[in-house]
Amino acid sequence: LPFGTWVRVTNLFNNKSVIVRVNDRGPFWGERIADLSAGAAALIDMVRPGVVRALLEILGVGERPPAER
Repeated sequence: LPFGTWVRVTNLFNNKSVIVRVNDRGPFWGERIADLSAGAAALIDMVRPGVVRALLEILGVGERPPAER
């Protein structure tokens, strides 16, 4: 995804979500498609398991986060 893309990441085990902005690439490992910051991972209870199944929804591109949909 291009830098500056806003994405809603939803942990599929508990349905918690967080909106993040793409600001880095990789690291790429196996079938993983995204890495979150420790803060974003904590908000969706992903820190302890480390890797979870997640839904990524592209919300838009820009300086400010898009309005909630």
